[in-house]
Amino acid sequence: PYGVAIDGSGNVYVGDNSNHTIRKITSTGDVTTLAGLAGTSGSTDDIGSVARSNSPYGVAVDASGTVYATDTITHTLRTINSSGTVITLAGTSGSPGSTDGSGAAARFNYPNGLAVDVNGDVYVADTLNHTVRRITSDGVVSTLVGQAGNGTFTAGDLPATVNAPTSVAVMGGKVYIASRNAVLKVQAK
Repeated sequence: PYGVAIDGSGNVYVGDNSNHTIRKITSTGDVTTLAGLAGTSGSTDDIGSVARSNSPYGVAVDASGTVYATDTITHTLRTINSSGTVITLAGTSGSPGSTDGSGAAARFNYPNGLAVDVNGDVYVADTLNHTVRRITSDGVVSTLVGQAGNGTFTAGDLPATVNAPTSVAVMGGKVYIASRNAVLKVQAK
C-alpha cells in the first residue's frame, strides 16, 4: 500500500499499489476492494472489480466522497464515485508526456501523490516531469510549478523548479510539495 486518504465519515482509502486496487477500510475496520481486482493490472473504466488499474499510488477524497487516485504506470488520474465506478479524469493510458489540456488530451509522466482542495481542484505530483499539476473540477490540467524535463531545484520567485516531486498537500490556499531535495510551499491558483 502507498497512498492513503480519509473521508468525512472516517473511512480510509488506500492505493494498494502492487495489487492494482483501491481499498476501503470503514470506521469499524471492515476492508473491501472499492475498485480493481487484486493481482490484475490494466486500465479499464468500469465498476468495482471489473475496473482495472496499474499501480495506483496517490489517493485523495473530496467533500462529496469522490475518491481520486493516480494510476502511476498508466500515467492517468482516475476518479471513483460512491458506487465504485472508475472514470479516467485526465491523461491517456500508456501515453506519458507533459501536455496541459483537458481530459484525455492532458499527459502525465509517473504521477504519484495528490491532494484535493475545498473547491474540488486536484493537485498532482507529476514525478518524472518534475512538475506539480492542477486539475480543475471539469478536468482542465495546467502546470502549477516546475518545468517538464527540468529536475533542478530553484526556490524563490516563481517559476520555481522541483526535482521529482512525490507528495502534495493543500491547506489554506497553499500547496505543499515534497520533492527529492526540498519541501516547497506555493500559492494555489
